[in-house]
Amino acid sequence: MNRKGLIGLGFLAGLSLCFAAGAHANEIKAQRDDKVLAPFDIVETTVTTKDGYAIFETKVRGDAGKSRPDATGRFQGSGVYAYVWPTSLNSADVGFDKDQGIVALALTFHPDFDDAAKGAKNHDHWHPHWVVLTEDKFCGGGLKVRDIPNDAHPKLPETWPGAAILIDSPDYLTEISGDAVKVRVPLDRIGALKSASFDGVTAGLRVNADLSAPLLCVANVFKVTSGNLSLPGKVGPSR
Repeated sequence: MNRKGLIGLGFLAGLSLCFAAGAHANEIKAQRDDKVLAPFDIVETTVTTKDGYAIFETKVRGDAGKSRPDATGRFQGSGVYAYVWPTSLNSADVGFDKDQGIVALALTFHPDFDDAAKGAKNHDHWHPHWVVLTEDKFCGGGLKVRDIPNDAHPKLPETWPGAAILIDSPDYLTEISGDAVKVRVPLDRIGALKSASFDGVTAGLRVNADLSAPLLCVANVFKVTSGNLSLPGKVGPSR
């Protein structure tokens, strides 16, 4: 699915499209929106490079990371909150087969299940993933994390957590403080980041109550930094 098609997806309905372009290519600014909860009200998204890392950062109106899904005690139907950086990367750049969908870095919190690599625990803290997103009509016309069919044998990253979706669970340094969330990605693992474009999204996702495909849908988009998911930001060196 091309980027033009994404702009018209139903999950963007109702979003405020009022934004201001940043003064620098690696900075996207958005006007505050008091109708959005402060921890998800994006005011700026950047991706910069410094000392061998790409630093993915989103600033919000306040209390970054403070809002979290309520625990349900079940994997089925449980919720996920996420700070997401959709990118122009190809899925092959992050360890999957090529041309599988939209590659995004996501900083997530989900209290009802673990999806760390090699059986580690991560349900009690914010943690990063690479995900591949694609459109699915069963997600209300919006996006899902791409499912892996039962008879498929796709290429998967070494830190794939074993879920039947295109997701990776790398151990990247994460920082949450005040109004900002940051994830540091080593450039020597994903050199294509240097020439990538990006956007910012805050969203809620939901696990299918039937545990069938689609397994994980984007259920609510709280805000898109650009307003239209046009990926206007360009990765560049830190100023």
